[in-house]
Amino acid sequence: MIINQMKVIQIFCELDDFIKAVEKFVDGKLIGSSSPQSVHQPAISLSEMMCIEILYHLSGYKCFQYYYQELVERGPLKSYFPSAPCYNRFVQLKPRMLAVMIMYLNCRRIGQLCGVYYADSTRIVVCHNRRIQTNRVFYGKARHGKSSIGWFYGFKLFLVVNAFGEIIKVLFTTGNIADNNTDHLLKLFDKLKGWVFADKGFTVPKKTQEHLLQNGLHLITNIRANMKNKLMSYSQKLLLKKRGMIDSIYDILKSVCDIEHTRHRSPVNALLNVFAAICAYSFLERLPNIFNA
Repeated sequence: MIINQMKVIQIFCELDDFIKAVEKFVDGKLIGSSSPQSVHQPAISLSEMMCIEILYHLSGYKCFQYYYQELVERGPLKSYFPSAPCYNRFVQLKPRMLAVMIMYLNCRRIGQLCGVYYADSTRIVVCHNRRIQTNRVFYGKARHGKSSIGWFYGFKLFLVVNAFGEIIKVLFTTGNIADNNTDHLLKLFDKLKGWVFADKGFTVPKKTQEHLLQNGLHLITNIRANMKNKLMSYSQKLLLKKRGMIDSIYDILKSVCDIEHTRHRSPVNALLNVFAAICAYSFLERLPNIFNA
């Protein structure tokens, strides 16, 4: 990994400004602890921890322990984070980042509301199918699901992106949720107006389509084998053919940002891994879009 000094500074400054704004907003609104003992504060700040986590997803490494020990503890990132603890202590502190990381993602992920959007889902596998019965980390949390390439055990990630490849909406569900689940799609498409293109798995009942149209959103999908043909304008056909762009985004999230792996030992840290990877994607300089797809 070649450390880009400007990228490290940019990510840290954005995170530090955001956390200061959050602390200022919640100051005096939280209920204090009744315990007289003071809570021990780690030497490393929350913004530094989040910066290290996001940089991991931009580094190309596939093992967080190797990345942390090689780059943060004794590598080129040591000068940026001199107060970084040992690897085991950092893993213990990771759950502190989850809530703030989700808030930061909600503030940063909003791209241009251009009126042309693409929606799709991908599976987030937590273990191999042969190890489902012995998996205890996600017992009672993950679910069995089926995708186009077979059965899996884990979760689903739904994304809505605009024509420029910027992430607009994120929805994280268990693996047994169907793509055309009405309740979840209404949450996913909330407050969007224009056209949204998806595959035939997102085909919804007529009542749901009418509800979306009343809110200003036209859902356009491929046609199932048992469905009647639909009239579609030439521009809609062209835009529907560009739907492969969102597959490229999922490929980047999995191959570059390491959003999915099966070595998690904590459900909280697994969630943090997913949301930090999406945050890291938003920092990429070149994003897939329909103009170069």
